[in-house]
Amino acid sequence: MTGDYWAELRSTALLGTDRRPLPEPSGPPALLAAVATVDRGDPATALLELAALAAVRRRAGLLPRPAVRPDQPPPLDERPELPEPATRRLTALLAGRTTGAAALANLTELLPQWLAAARERGYRPPAAQLPALLEAGRSRSELRGDVAALAGPFGCRLAEQNPDWRYLLRTPGADGPTEAARIWQEGLFAERVTYLTRLRRVDPAAALALLAGTWPAERAEDRLLFLDALQERLGPADEPFLEAALGDRSKNVRATAAELLSTLPGSALGRRMAQRALAAVRLTPDGALLIEPPTGCDARMQRDGIPPSSPTGRGEQAWWLGEILAATPLATWTTAFGRTPAQLLALPVIDTATGSDLWRDELREAWARAAVRQSDADWARVLLGPAPRRAGAAGVAGAPARLLAVLPPAERAAWTAAFLRVNGPGDAFQLLGACATPWTPPLSTAVVAALERAAAAGSYPWNHSGVLGLTERSLASATAPAVAALAADAVPDTAWAETFGRLAGTLRFRAAMLAELDPEGQRG
Repeated sequence: MTGDYWAELRSTALLGTDRRPLPEPSGPPALLAAVATVDRGDPATALLELAALAAVRRRAGLLPRPAVRPDQPPPLDERPELPEPATRRLTALLAGRTTGAAALANLTELLPQWLAAARERGYRPPAAQLPALLEAGRSRSELRGDVAALAGPFGCRLAEQNPDWRYLLRTPGADGPTEAARIWQEGLFAERVTYLTRLRRVDPAAALALLAGTWPAERAEDRLLFLDALQERLGPADEPFLEAALGDRSKNVRATAAELLSTLPGSALGRRMAQRALAAVRLTPDGALLIEPPTGCDARMQRDGIPPSSPTGRGEQAWWLGEILAATPLATWTTAFGRTPAQLLALPVIDTATGSDLWRDELREAWARAAVRQSDADWARVLLGPAPRRAGAAGVAGAPARLLAVLPPAERAAWTAAFLRVNGPGDAFQLLGACATPWTPPLSTAVVAALERAAAAGSYPWNHSGVLGLTERSLASATAPAVAALAADAVPDTAWAETFGRLAGTLRFRAAMLAELDPEGQRG
């Protein structure tokens, strides 16, 4: 049974035994005799038995590779090694299990936090832990940036010897041969996107030149995601490239280019959209906004990213109006009409044809989209209004979580905490996801109180699984005693008792692991 026979078995499994007959082996008589004992009555079962025989033979027949004498000493890594308690903690995290009071901790959620914290503090792991660390990065792609940075030059040396760890050599952040040409030309698509995004953060011009060099040869679906990477440090130098992308053969690429241009202050597209917007929305002498939506979508509008029809079946005029307003610089309105965002939102809205206010919600929704695109905190703050008394209350225009993400972190946390005091945790899932982590103590207290109310109301933990997942990652560690008290007060052996117990264990585990990485904490 050679490697070719194993490949034939795999091909048969992929195609199915009804489309491809079982392959015939070759080899010594004893082996052929063993294969002959396999019952061929059910080809699918026979395939599995033949694969089992082939697998045993392949493993038993493996010979150790000749020892390779290193041609150079191990690379030097001058970073301080992890403190001993942190080393033991990493062992437990990589193994995915622990004992004692921390047995309930959610280690899957905690490993990314530990890696990010250790990387931030400039540690290197002991050499003996590198294989397990590289394996974690192999199986969980979201960890690779931190794994690459922590593994350092010695990790790259190991990755050169093991094909399973070669991802490290293509991961930005590794201290090794990760130059642009290697990642850009040889990397997997996700690795190329990651590299381009990170390069934009440090050298936007180099990233744009890299993308422009391969742009014509990229697939349409790849061009779309590469274009998204230009959001990082978008500037005037990107405008010619994006203007050219408005003529791309892919409508999704054209739409993304137009959206990026609409966020770029002073762009030609922004000026074109402002002209269209001011033709559709006028301020009357008596202080009302008069709406006259477009009556058609000409070729110039389509080139600027406005599709002629809505993908969701929305009315054409409403669709065209919304797309124009969402792409119009918000300064257009305050400059042209001489009013603040709050004053503009308070004005009556009138349709030219009917005299009704049927465009009011359309206008607010489009302004909300523009505020998110342009990261305009003043507009977002006014559109959100104060935290509503109930979920879905009036005053929250557009998607509240997206508007909330535009505000400063402290303001986001305060708004969400106020929301949670009168709403259930499930209503706040997207809002909590928009808040910076770890959550502030007031927000953490509001989340714990909301979970307590949910438990008392008789709901089940799995009804709030999304919020609980966020909570395990983001809740302030100082709330551990309050959560532990909830676990103690819950009816024993119930879902809520287990949920609160696991959450308290996770918080304690997180607090301990971060303290172990803090030299000041070690001395204390």
